[in-house]
Amino acid sequence: MPLALALREHAWLYPIVETLHILGFAVLVGAVAMFDLRVLGFGYQLRVKALARHLLPWSAGSMLLVVPTGLLLFIADPLALLANRVFLVKLGLILVAGINALAFHAGPYRHADAWSGRGPPVALVHALLSLALWIAVITAGRLIAYF
Repeated sequence: MPLALALREHAWLYPIVETLHILGFAVLVGAVAMFDLRVLGFGYQLRVKALARHLLPWSAGSMLLVVPTGLLLFIADPLALLANRVFLVKLGLILVAGINALAFHAGPYRHADAWSGRGPPVALVHALLSLALWIAVITAGRLIAYF
């Protein structure tokens, strides 16, 4: 595949794509972390759903950078990545983080207008799990090169 070959052979192409991938993740995880911290009670003067309206476009927009750059990084050397356990762990963590987000939005978030401070206990669990999962995703992403 010409694109995979270009990513492997041009000295600056892979690092540029990787940098864009990391920047996209920084925006994504930054938006998610700000929202999770609000659910945990920080910045309680902001309404949860109002903050979500501001942050969701950033996290959704970052996916427009994260997904294509991630696919480009993958096609550069798919066999090596599929054999890398840390890469597979990263994918699994992303899947669990996505399921957690879906469960949060289908469950406690529906009643977020009633929250004055921190969310109810079930929302706190989702927020803490989300923070832990995204930190683990970042850690796994950094460790891929070493395993």
